[in-house]
Amino acid sequence: MPLPRSLARANRAGLNRAVVRIAGHLPGFAVVDHRGRRSGRRYRTPVNAFRIGNGYRFAMTYGTDSDWVRNVLAAGECDVEVRGHVVHLVEPRLEVDRAARWAPAPVALVLRQLGADSYLQCRAT
Repeated sequence: MPLPRSLARANRAGLNRAVVRIAGHLPGFAVVDHRGRRSGRRYRTPVNAFRIGNGYRFAMTYGTDSDWVRNVLAAGECDVEVRGHVVHLVEPRLEVDRAARWAPAPVALVLRQLGADSYLQCRAT
């Protein structure tokens, strides 16, 4: 089972506000810039992201029902800040890989232990 939603709410209220300032510059992390499905409000969410071919994969550590995931899927696009560069992503889709073979070995181990078997795949434009 992915991390509990209560932890996600706590992160959103506190930790994410600090992490969002540095996540776009750290290896294995990124900041997803997305719009609310109903509000249209702009959000910036720190995530685990990994370059795969002509796109990025995002670990679903809080599951596929996270607001940022639902916003990106609904919009069909997002921007992501990775290592200080902004990349526009399109064609988001959820995939499942129970072994997390797509992730670096240490990350895959943690994802398997969490039961976070899904990831979000997006193509860079």
